[in-house]
Parts: sequence; C-alpha cells; structure tokens
Amino acid sequence: MTVRTRRAYEGRKVLVTGAAGAIGSNLVGGLVSAGAHVTALDDLSSGLLENLPADPSLTFLEGSVLDERMLDRAFAKGPEVVFHLAALFAHQNSVDHPQRDLRVNGLGTLGILERSCEAGTGRVVFSSSSCVLQPRKDSSGAVPPAGDGLPPAGNGHGGCPAVPAEGIEPAPGADTPYQITKYLGEQYCRFFHSCHGLSTVRIRIFNSYGPGEPPGLYRNVVPNFFHLARLGRPLPVLGTGTETRDWTYVGDVVEGLLSAGFCPAADGQVICLGTGRETRVVDLARRINAITGNRAGVSFRTRRSWDTHERRVAPTEPARRLLGHECGTPLEVGLRRTAAWFEQRWGSVRAEP
Repeated sequence: MTVRTRRAYEGRKVLVTGAAGAIGSNLVGGLVSAGAHVTALDDLSSGLLENLPADPSLTFLEGSVLDERMLDRAFAKGPEVVFHLAALFAHQNSVDHPQRDLRVNGLGTLGILERSCEAGTGRVVFSSSSCVLQPRKDSSGAVPPAGDGLPPAGNGHGGCPAVPAEGIEPAPGADTPYQITKYLGEQYCRFFHSCHGLSTVRIRIFNSYGPGEPPGLYRNVVPNFFHLARLGRPLPVLGTGTETRDWTYVGDVVEGLLSAGFCPAADGQVICLGTGRETRVVDLARRINAITGNRAGVSFRTRRSWDTHERRVAPTEPARRLLGHECGTPLEVGLRRTAAWFEQRWGSVRAEP
C-alpha cells in the first residue's frame, strides 16, 4: 500500500458491503491497516467471517443490503466512502435464481445509492464486472499460443485487434441475468452521479482470484481447480481450453479499488481492473496442477450454453491514467500465494454444495 493511500483513509469512516467475500475481506484488511474506521456488512451467504481481521476499528454487521433496518445501522456513522461489493455471485447462480439476482444486484445497489445520497457520502465505488464489456475477438481465427499468456491488448500480435481504448463499450446482448444486473447497477451509478451529484466510480473487475475464496458450485475456476488438484482429481476444462481470461490477483484489485475511493480524476468514470494479459484456461489448469503436484491432468467437458466469450482481456490505460494503478502481480506469483492460503486453510476449506 502506498503512502498516498494510507493518508487518504487514515481516520476516515468507510462502509464495505459484501465485506466477507474474497475481494471484500482483502479490501477491509487494507482499510484497517490504513487506519480507517470500517463498517463491514455481509449476510454470509457466500462470504467467510474468518476472512475478516479482528480489529477494534472494524464493526461487522451480519445482514443483507435489502434489509432497511440493517442499512440504518450500516449508515448510522455517516460513511465518507462506500465500497459496494455485495452481489449475488455469479453467472450460473443468476441463471438458476434470476429473481434473487435482480433483488440483490438491482434493488440492493439502488438502496445503497439512495442511502449514500441521504448520508452525504463523499464517494461510492461500485464493483461491476468485465462481463458487461464487448468480448474481445480474434479476427484471424488464430488459436492463442500456449505459455505465459498473450501479449498486452492492442499490440497487433497474433491477429488480435485492440480493445476499445476506454473499455466502456457494453455487450450487444446479455447471456445471463448477472450480466444484466451488473450493467443495471452501473446505470444506476451513472444516474445518481448526473442527477443527484453523488460521486460514483464504476469498477469492472477482470477474473479476480487469490486468498479468501473457497471452492463451490457458484465459485470461480481458480479455487475450484485448487480444491480438485489437492484431492488429486483431473481439472475440468469447459470447452476447448483455448478460451482466454485476464486473471487478476486480488491484491491488485484491492489497490485499484482503494485508489478509486479517493482519486479525483476517477469521479463518474468507468475503469477496468485487469492485467491486460490473457491466459488460456488449459494453461491455467496445467500451472495449478504443477504447483500442487497433481498428476491427474485435465478433462475436457462441454462448455455451458451461456458462456459465449472466447477471449477476454482488460484495457489497462484508464486505470493507469485515472488511478495511477497497474495490476502487475505475475500469474505464477498470485497462484502460489493462493496455493499457500489453501495449504494453511485446508483443514477448514471445503467445497460448498
């Protein structure tokens, strides 16, 4: 954490929703270490209470962003900055439970913005998703190469066209309710910024991974791969394995969110947090197998019907320009840190049903 970031949060009152999740808990830890007075709200439907630090400057509230009485308590201290991370995660969960997705991700976000206006909050940082962006396409039809990942976006290698410079182009259609409601949340932020003068920043996070996230049905691929690898089982790759994603270490995501909470240039902006580098899913699986010593290999399975994006990578220039931030943790380093977390927590970390 930079000296600038510590000074920005020292002594300030901050509310974090979705605080017990992998990103939320790491964010809370950073805020506490910076000297902020943090109110952490989470209903523990997917977050882990043990992820949160034990510190007198932290007030934990167990409850939903849909509970008006809980919001009364969450905003009682008049937070100066709100990080809204609470959401029904993720795509398959939203496909299975579309009404719950709309309530939590739609009404929940609207309620946080309304309360922030009433409380005179200085800034709301909304955690959006890379899924709202146009998918990156390879016009040449070339298969992405194996190895440490692809070159940065827009460099012209491998027939890869550049991502839109500002990275704000919405997808032409929606594949899941989660994609719909994340974009809905962005539009609510835009409305409250333009109509009510509320300072908002919309952060599109690219495939965050790292310590704090257990495996489970509605969890990300990285914790599920680590769980299966430690059990000595083949890692299931959905599709051909040549599909790419921009895996971004949670520590880098947290630093970007913290910067978004105070940088003046970020006001009203949409900013992507990612490394700007692609890695094939099959290469990710092989790296995790190598780190864990798993010899079971991989197994290829049919890709889910809603998963239509072949490639995805973050445009990084806006984060550098507006936040002075880059997500620079190498994938190998981040994966080994994640492996160490699983090693330490293996006695308690179990896959959710």
